[in-house]
Amino acid sequence: MVTILDYGAGNLTSVRHAFERLGERPEVIASAAEWRGGPLVFPGVGSAASGMAAVRARGFDALLRAAAASGTPVLGICLGMQLLLERSEEDGGTAGLGLIKGACVAFDPAKAPGAKVPHMGWNTVAPAAHPVLEGLGEEAFYFVHSYFARPAEARDALGTTDYCGERFASVVGRGSLVATQFHPERSGAAGARLLANFLRWEGR
Repeated sequence: MVTILDYGAGNLTSVRHAFERLGERPEVIASAAEWRGGPLVFPGVGSAASGMAAVRARGFDALLRAAAASGTPVLGICLGMQLLLERSEEDGGTAGLGLIKGACVAFDPAKAPGAKVPHMGWNTVAPAAHPVLEGLGEEAFYFVHSYFARPAEARDALGTTDYCGERFASVVGRGSLVATQFHPERSGAAGARLLANFLRWEGR
């Protein structure tokens, strides 16, 4: 059973419905003690500082670290992706979970005059070879964000997207962790394919 983490910062209804359309019956939990095993989905929207505080308050920081150590598949989405990194520039600097080396940094509109921040709408992702991205070419996915991941190691960037003068990592991953800056639950057939791949993935 796939489990969705509810820490008060996620668009949980859309995520749950996306998995239900694939024939799954996801469980939504509000504390780490409720987890009964199986793949984890770590969604999120909003600010890094408040999101990280809620993650710690509900014990999800320890749960996600244990999942990464044990090889349990984890899918981060949007803020959930950003919080997997070591730190974020948002809110004056916020420490993340540190499960993927690197930082979350802000777009600089000066690099591309006329580009709007936040980056909102459909944009193309160029994928690397990874089981969760299997069968996907350069597909368009739905984005809403002002900050982006800058992984310290190039191998952790599993997909890239061009925006605001940056070619940024729109998919990151390491071990049993994979995470997207975009919202697969709002990305039509391509997003559904990614979620279906995640359900089949064994985390290695």
